Amino acid sequence: MSESKLREQICRFGRSLFERGLTPGSSGNISLRLDDGGWLVTPTNASLGFLDPDTISRLDAKGALVSGHAPTKEIPLHAALYDSRTEARAIVHLHSTHAVAVSMLPEIDPKAVLPPLTPYYLMRAGATALVPYYRPGDPAVADAIRGLAGRYASVLLANHGPVVAGSTLENAVFATEELEETAKLYLLLRNLNPRHLSPGQVQDLVSHFGLTLPEPDGHDHGH
Repeated sequence: MSESKLREQICRFGRSLFERGLTPGSSGNISLRLDDGGWLVTPTNASLGFLDPDTISRLDAKGALVSGHAPTKEIPLHAALYDSRTEARAIVHLHSTHAVAVSMLPEIDPKAVLPPLTPYYLMRAGATALVPYYRPGDPAVADAIRGLAGRYASVLLANHGPVVAGSTLENAVFATEELEETAKLYLLLRNLNPRHLSPGQVQDLVSHFGLTLPEPDGHDHGH
């Protein structure tokens, strides 16, 4: 896909996420890694609902601005996930309400923020890790993400929001949406003792769809 088409794709998906209330105001950001190692990134203080393809930030492989407006301050966050998830080509970071709410709950497991509620959560998002709170734009968040060693495609920043990597922008967006919907389900069902997918049902998904799900013991199920 040409760079101009990729710019249009960022704008289209950004508008879709914004119009459905998945990231308010000028929050959230999107990046794409290009074949030359550079990136396309949404600009700082830009609303995902009103992006201009011509002003999207173009960075070189070293992260220097080549053209467009100044990039989001969350660059360290994106860079760390790209560095540790070498297959990732797109990253979506939102401030989606239900995922942020779940990130504040005391009982959540930092190695598996959400239980296996639905097959599509596992198929699209996998498992989600929790990263402790850092000031937005703090380079220290990069170290926390690198500490996950690339085992997670979806990460939830405490009191902040989800960061999700994908092989394409479409895949990253769909995984982020699935994470948000699963967080909503979790909050609706909290303290109601809902029926989760059983270990056998999870293993069936892993085997049938070739999933890789990180386990707390450090051994991944799947490929």
